[in-house]
Amino acid sequence: MSRPTTRLTAAAGTNPAVRRNALPGRLSPGMHCDTAFRIIARRHLDAVLAQHDGTCRGDYEALHQIRIALTQLRAAIRFFSPMVDDGRRPEVWAELKWLNSQLGLVRDLDVAIERVVAESGDELAVIAELQHWDEKRAESHRLLARALQSSRYRRLIEQTSAWIESGPWSTRRSKDAIRLRRCSLADHATAQLAAWETKLLKRARKLRKLDVEKRHKLRLLNKRLTYSIESLEDLFVGDSLLKQKSILKQLRKAQKSLGQLNDDARGQVLAASLNKTAPEAGIRFIDRTRQKKLLRTASEAYRKLDKAKPFRSTDLAPDAEPED
Repeated sequence: MSRPTTRLTAAAGTNPAVRRNALPGRLSPGMHCDTAFRIIARRHLDAVLAQHDGTCRGDYEALHQIRIALTQLRAAIRFFSPMVDDGRRPEVWAELKWLNSQLGLVRDLDVAIERVVAESGDELAVIAELQHWDEKRAESHRLLARALQSSRYRRLIEQTSAWIESGPWSTRRSKDAIRLRRCSLADHATAQLAAWETKLLKRARKLRKLDVEKRHKLRLLNKRLTYSIESLEDLFVGDSLLKQKSILKQLRKAQKSLGQLNDDARGQVLAASLNKTAPEAGIRFIDRTRQKKLLRTASEAYRKLDKAKPFRSTDLAPDAEPED
C-alpha cells in the first residue's frame, strides 16, 4: 500500500514550491492573516493525510475523519477569502471538491447501512436487503481506494500544499492584497464570523419552510461557521472561551439534526438505486415524526444562538495589535 504522507513530506523538503517555512505553533490575535491561513490550512491538510491509509483500508472512522478534515480545509479557504482568491484557487478548489465527492458516496452508504441495521431485526428480507447495500458499498469503496492511490490524488496534495505555502495570493503587490495579508487575525475573524452568523440565522428563521436542497445549504453554512470557530480556538480565553463553548454547543446540535435530515434524504436517493432488488428500501428513510422532531431541535438551537448574539457584540481580542 502506498504511503503518500511519507513521500509528500520528502518532496516538501526538496521542492522549493512545497517547502514549509517555520511557523508559530499557535494562533494569536495580532497575527497577520497570511500566517494564520498557513497554520490553519496546514493543520487540516495534515489531518487529511493522516487518515489516508485507514480510509484506503475501509476504516469507517478514518473515512469520517478525513471528510471532516477536508471540509475544515475548504472552510478555511472560504474564511480567508478574498485574500487567497488568486488565479490558482479555482483549480485547487475544484480538485478538493472532486476528492470530497469521492469520499461522500461511501460515507453516505455507511450511514444508510447503519440506519437499516439499527431499525431492523433478523428477518430474511432484511438480510437480503443488506446484502445489496453491502455490495454497493464494497464497489464504491473499491473506486474510492483507487482514487486515493491515484496520481490525481498525489498531485492534488502536492499542488494544494504548494499553493498554501507560496501561491500567487502570497506575493501579490497591490495595496489591497498587502492590506488583506497584513490584517490582524482578530479583526478579520470578528468581521467574518459576524457576517456568517448573520447569514446563517437569517436563513434559519425559515428552516421549517426550506426544501431539501435549501436545508442542505443551511447545513453547509452551519458547518462552515462551526469548523471556523473550532479552527480559531487558540484565540478564545477566559469569558470568551466559555461563550465559544456555548456557541459551539448550539451549532453542533443544529448541525447534528440537519445532518440526520440530510442523511435521510440521501438514503432515499441511494435506496432508489436498489429498487429492482429491494423495492421497500426507501421506506426506511421516510419518517414524518422523526423529521418534525429533528426540525424542532434545530430550530430551538438557532433560537438560543440568535438570543446569545455571539459575534455581534463579542470582540475576540480587544487588545490585539498586528505583528510587525
